[in-house]
Amino acid sequence: MREQPIGEAVEDDERDKVIAYHRGDTHAAIDTLLEDIRHLRRQLTLAEGAMSRGMTRGWRPSYDRD
Repeated sequence: MREQPIGEAVEDDERDKVIAYHRGDTHAAIDTLLEDIRHLRRQLTLAEGAMSRGMTRGWRPSYDRD
């Protein structure tokens, strides 16, 4: 899969590739994507703890879509 700019719509081809990777098992594909979300949220929490407020001028990461 190619890297996407933020805000670019997901193409049907990408969905097909994800499902094909999981050999047609849509539940496995969804489970993998949910695991990825949990992992990225943990990484965001770690990054938030490691950076100082001065470094980001008061900005704090958001865990939900705006």
